Amino acid sequence: MCGLLGLICASEDDATAARPAVKTALHCQRHRGPDESDTWADAEVVFGFNRLAFIDVEHSHQPLTWGPPESPQRYTLNFNGEIYNFRELRERLTSEHGAVFNTEGDGEAILAAYHYLGEAAVSELRGMFAFLIWDAERKVVFGARDPFGIKPLFYAAGTRNGASVTAFSSEKKSLLELAATLGTGDTLDRTALQHYLTLQYVPEPETLHADVRRLESGCSFTAAPGGEVKITRYFFPEFTARQVAGEAESAALHKRITDVMRDSVAKHMIADPDITVGAFLSGGIDSTATCALAKEHNPNLIAFTTGFERQGYSEVDVAAESAAAIGVKHVVRTVSADEMMEALPLIVWYLDDPVADPALVPLWFIAREARKHVKAVLSGEGADELFGGYTIYREPISLRAFEKMPGALRRALGTVSTKIPEGTRGKDLLRRGALPLEERYYGNARIFRDDQLRGVLRSYIEGVGHADVTAGPYEISRGWDPVARMQHVDLFTWLRGDILVKADKMTMANSLELRVPFLDREVFRVAADIPLSEKITSETTKHALRKALSEIVPPHVLNRRKLGFPVPIRHWLRDEMYDWARGIINDSRTEQFLDKQAVLRLLDEHKSGTLDHSRRIWALLMFMLWYGIFIEGRIKPEIPEPQYPVRL
Repeated sequence: MCGLLGLICASEDDATAARPAVKTALHCQRHRGPDESDTWADAEVVFGFNRLAFIDVEHSHQPLTWGPPESPQRYTLNFNGEIYNFRELRERLTSEHGAVFNTEGDGEAILAAYHYLGEAAVSELRGMFAFLIWDAERKVVFGARDPFGIKPLFYAAGTRNGASVTAFSSEKKSLLELAATLGTGDTLDRTALQHYLTLQYVPEPETLHADVRRLESGCSFTAAPGGEVKITRYFFPEFTARQVAGEAESAALHKRITDVMRDSVAKHMIADPDITVGAFLSGGIDSTATCALAKEHNPNLIAFTTGFERQGYSEVDVAAESAAAIGVKHVVRTVSADEMMEALPLIVWYLDDPVADPALVPLWFIAREARKHVKAVLSGEGADELFGGYTIYREPISLRAFEKMPGALRRALGTVSTKIPEGTRGKDLLRRGALPLEERYYGNARIFRDDQLRGVLRSYIEGVGHADVTAGPYEISRGWDPVARMQHVDLFTWLRGDILVKADKMTMANSLELRVPFLDREVFRVAADIPLSEKITSETTKHALRKALSEIVPPHVLNRRKLGFPVPIRHWLRDEMYDWARGIINDSRTEQFLDKQAVLRLLDEHKSGTLDHSRRIWALLMFMLWYGIFIEGRIKPEIPEPQYPVRL
């Protein structure tokens, strides 16, 4: 887990001149890799790297150069992530192709695979990754991002001395630092802003900066000096269309899930002997199973939990019971409203783009606490998307009656719903029941509806909405059952736009590596074949996963209702956070984008208890903080140096 930065210029002179700027921009992401920092240049390419070392700490330094015996300096790698099958891959490349390695790390496995297998090598990698490979003979950069988007990769194309130049980075802020070198600006992408206020995150490949994009999950690219970035999708997640499993098939499926999860957790524990891997632990089945399986490999495992001192907003007690049952040491960090308000500007700086998910704040605090004890943690992200865990996935069951109605009647009920006052029980059920799945399901978050957006956005863009983001996944999944389609949409939206962004940014802000065993190539292969009857029942979600883990997790967790890591902003924005929120709105210089008086009305309506606007207000506050930091430059968080010294 590290931070990379790469610049592709049109000439060697430009690359040489830009190397100091790359070194400076690399400093913005020093938290991602405080163990080592270095830059490297060759012809038209400059690479910069901050390393957080886990495997072959003493030898696998980056940027890493490797080649076959006849051309030992041919390839240079900038690689963020971990390849969990690198030992098997090295053995295969040695036996089949005679590959020779100089280190014991996973970086050389990527380079050798690329040399012998070409661009198809990326499909052989089991892990989380974003990387750049410079081929000095072909004069081309090849890069890729892991199938699910666990590791980020931003890029910006510009002009230097009249010629094209392209930069890639683990963090957008480094590309903003390179703006003068790239000839890019700080124009806000209004379409991305509208998507953000709809979804609570900026969907890939967008960012709020018009000149900066993201390589999408499951994609690779090639880029030659002075040329364009040519992107290819190599991973197409597909779920089975099967509806029902027989009794014998179900039992076999449950065993396959148990076996593949045990194998995945084992692989995610890899590190040099003196590096400790811990785990995050909530009150749910996913993290509890991860902890229990991790303890099989580390008897001294430490589990970390965060919560709040407010009833109904903490899983600390359940997690503590689980930790005791599993037999692991348990560390708890509670978070107050005052701490959240104080930390938010710094947290937004780490985020690069706003994410209006309040759960990222306690995640930042528990990552900070965990880094005092361990260098990496396992976590349960991805289980809900792969195994059918979200309560919303049961919605097709509750809307079956609507599916049987004539279209005219469904539309009439939708019209009736518009006449019902906001907040009235049943209004949203009628509204959603009247809509087809493609129109009602945006993914796991929906902050502002179109009619609500028109009330706060100064320049609402007609025709820009969730369909821009979900149309592709819905088209690919046509003919699948509704739950599989919703899962597919979430893989391309909610998972990579919210869940994995906050997981990466909040842990790496604290120089902590987060590993996600559920988001594994082999786990997905099993999960994708689960029939509908094994995902959702009338009583529960993740049915097959619960059955598979019944002998692994404690009974009190097995069928516990999903809490979803709630944060008490609904209460705090009425009390402890009200004056703070009002101050952010008043101080913000976002009048050209937002009707600030409308935003203040939302806040006051929320305080009076008339309606719950907490999520919409939070989304607006996060944008205002972001704008104050990255566009206005008015808010200047104090950026701490990493707690662990950088070795130059």
